[in-house]
Amino acid sequence: MDKLHIAIIMDGNGRWATAKNKKRIDGHKVGSEVVRKITTALSKNSLVSDLTLYAFSTENWKRPKMEVDFLMQLLTKYLNNEFETYLENGVKFRAIGDLSRFSSKLQKAILKLEEATKQCSNLTQNLALNYGGKDEVVRAVKKLVKSNQEISEVTIEQYLDISKPVDILIRTGGDLRVSNFLLWQIAYAELFFTRTLWPDFTEEELLEIIKIFNSRERRFGGLSQKNQKQGDLNV
Repeated sequence: MDKLHIAIIMDGNGRWATAKNKKRIDGHKVGSEVVRKITTALSKNSLVSDLTLYAFSTENWKRPKMEVDFLMQLLTKYLNNEFETYLENGVKFRAIGDLSRFSSKLQKAILKLEEATKQCSNLTQNLALNYGGKDEVVRAVKKLVKSNQEISEVTIEQYLDISKPVDILIRTGGDLRVSNFLLWQIAYAELFFTRTLWPDFTEEELLEIIKIFNSRERRFGGLSQKNQKQGDLNV
């Protein structure tokens, strides 16, 4: 069985902070600690190969400038301070999305961590930054057109930020939408929505989701095994 690709929409940092009479930025700080915990846990899980986290969308620039500036500072600090965590746990870091809008300081931090962890093999953590699913497809098609290749699902996937399909999509925070995240890759993903706010999300809840996923039968447009057997009898 192929190892799993898990994608998470990390929602609820701001609401968590507000409920505790804290500043929204405090929720983001705690949320970054949860990123570390979940990534470390999955680096030791033999069932999982990829973890893709929705950290900053193309739409998040609409948030108050003070919050956006803080998120950029928090991200830069996180990337610079997490070298040992990634290396000790064998986690390969990749950033996906349109990184050109970020400061040169942040872009350097991204490239430095990618280079330092490129040989790690326990888990690949893809951090979606200035990312949007529609934008990803548009960027991929533009590259494909320039290459003069035939346009097909196979060739488009070659130019996407991530080609590996998502098996499990999790959204924390209670909202029931995918928010322009990995639209191509989640075509046949199993979807899980939890009311748990991201700062409260735990390894135990994640493992329970994986357990439920393993109990589901994925048909990819075909018949279930039960219906296939019945069909064989009716032929």
